[in-house]
Amino acid sequence: MSDTIELLETIGRDASLRHAPLEELADKLRQAQASETLIAAVETADSSVLTVELGHEKLDPPQGTLGPCHEEDEPDQDDEPHHHPRPTPDQDKSSPKH
Repeated sequence: MSDTIELLETIGRDASLRHAPLEELADKLRQAQASETLIAAVETADSSVLTVELGHEKLDPPQGTLGPCHEEDEPDQDDEPHHHPRPTPDQDKSSPKH
C-alpha cells in the first residue's frame, strides 16, 4: 500500500502525469510495478476501487457541516451610531442663545 500512496503522491506532484491520457498513465504505472488495483483505478477512471487497498472507510460528515450555519448576532445598542436630530427652525428660535 505504501507504494500506491507514493505513486499517487508522485502523480499529484507531476502535472505531466496528472494530466496524461489514462492509457499512458496506466502504462507508466505498469512500468513502475504499481498494484493492479491502482492500474485498474486509472484505466476505469474510478478511484472507488482503491478503497479496499487503502483501507478507506466511509464516514458520515459531522452534522454541523451539512448545511449553512449562519447565526446572525443582533447588534448591541452600543454598536449602533448615535444620531442627534437637527433642530427645526422653530426649535432654533425657542432655544436660548448664549
